[in-house]
Amino acid sequence: MQRFILIRFVQAMIAVLVVSVIVFSLSHLSGDPLTTIMPMGDVEPEDIEALRAKWGLDKPLHIQYGLFLGNAVRGDFGESYAFGGQTAMGMVLLRFPATLQLAGAALVLTIIIGLPLGVITAVRKDGFMDYQGKAIAFLGQAIPNFCLGIGLMWFFAVWLGWLPTSGKGGLDHLIMPAFTLALFQVAALLRLTRSSMLEVLDTEFIKMARIKGIPEWQVIWKHCLRNAFIAPLTYFAIIIGSFFTGTVVVETVFSWPGVGQLAVNSVFARDFPTLQAVVILGSSIYIAANFIVDIMYAYLDPRIRYT
Repeated sequence: MQRFILIRFVQAMIAVLVVSVIVFSLSHLSGDPLTTIMPMGDVEPEDIEALRAKWGLDKPLHIQYGLFLGNAVRGDFGESYAFGGQTAMGMVLLRFPATLQLAGAALVLTIIIGLPLGVITAVRKDGFMDYQGKAIAFLGQAIPNFCLGIGLMWFFAVWLGWLPTSGKGGLDHLIMPAFTLALFQVAALLRLTRSSMLEVLDTEFIKMARIKGIPEWQVIWKHCLRNAFIAPLTYFAIIIGSFFTGTVVVETVFSWPGVGQLAVNSVFARDFPTLQAVVILGSSIYIAANFIVDIMYAYLDPRIRYT
């Protein structure tokens, strides 16, 4: 088990390193960041050179990457180009609680809706609930986030006037963004749980449990779900990662002051340090979630430890 954990940890570190190379390279594809973000005709050449030296842009690329990587390990991505006087990571951490709140609410909705519906549709295969579950899964994965968000906003905020259209405040501000972010993953988790449950329901030990007279609820929720939970558990890493990347669209639609909205603003402002901090943080969360799920997967299924 220790060897398995060590291998997965090394793979995670390599993945983070590859992401850092890609992020650093993309920020230099458009040329000198200073010439990209500053109106060159209105700035003295001496000032440009001073800023280039201050931000380390006068050094060779491999040295710039070494400095970037060393600073990134310490959480230092430098000062924001667009918001002078503020550090890039400081701005990201300021917005992170709002994104965490939104992603956490969406994760709770995904689990309490998607998992039970997946179990019920598998148990009631080809019944009324199964067809309803298939409809939810189809619609949930077919409707884009921005269309769903705008539709909910028009219906509940504009027409009915029950919920606020945008911004961050009380629980009422969280309902529509969280549901918009969660629906796609609810549909995916529903389908995955249903498929896994159907496989386990057809196994010999479940048939034997029923022959022995074990109560049906115990067969389903204790024996069957426990063995079918491995596939949904693996998918949770994807869910967590998608919530932090999917917030870009949802936060923009609902003007939610999180990291996703900050990323959009950084793109338009060509604020490379802030954008680098957002991407590195999001990628690290995604990779860490996969690492944790791999460890949990190995505990649930010992065969995985030897792969």
